[in-house]
Amino acid sequence: PVYLDTETTGLDPVDQVIEICILDHDGRILLETLVKPTRPISPGARRVHGIGDAVLRGAPSWAEIWPHIQQTLAGRRVAIFNAEFDMRIMRQSHRAHGLEWMPAEVESFCVMELYARYNGLWDARRRSFRWVSLEDAGRQCGIKLPNAHRAKADALLARAILEYMAKS
Repeated sequence: PVYLDTETTGLDPVDQVIEICILDHDGRILLETLVKPTRPISPGARRVHGIGDAVLRGAPSWAEIWPHIQQTLAGRRVAIFNAEFDMRIMRQSHRAHGLEWMPAEVESFCVMELYARYNGLWDARRRSFRWVSLEDAGRQCGIKLPNAHRAKADALLARAILEYMAKS
C-alpha cells in the first residue's frame, strides 16, 4: 500500500486538510505538502501540530494539489491510521473548494482498526475491539518513531505499525 496522513484546521464538520503526506510502500515520500485552507486553524489544533495560519499563506490550496493527490493514489490501496477521520477531512476539503467527491476516488483501509483486532482488547460496552492512539500503538509495538502530529512522521509511524503486525 501507500500510506497517507493529514493534519487539519480542527476536528469539526467544516475543518480541512492543512498538511498531507503520502509515502510509498518502502517509506519513500510520494507527496508532502502544506495546504492553504479556506478557514483559520483552531487554537486546539495549532497546539497539537504546531502549524500556524501564517506559514500556510504561500501554500497551494486543496483544489490545486488534488489532481496530484489523485494521480498519486490512483490504483493503490491507501493505509491510514484512523482512516474514517482522514477520509472525512479530505471530503470536507473537497466541499470547501467546490469539488465533487467521488466515493471510489480513494480505496483506503484503517491501520487503527487492524491494530485494534491485532491487539485483541475487547470493549464489551461498544461491542468491538478497543482502539488505541497512534502513539500508544507505536509504544506497544516497541517502535521508536515519535507520534509527532505532523503528516510525514505520523505516516511513517503508521507504516511501521502495519509492518510490525505483518511480521508478527
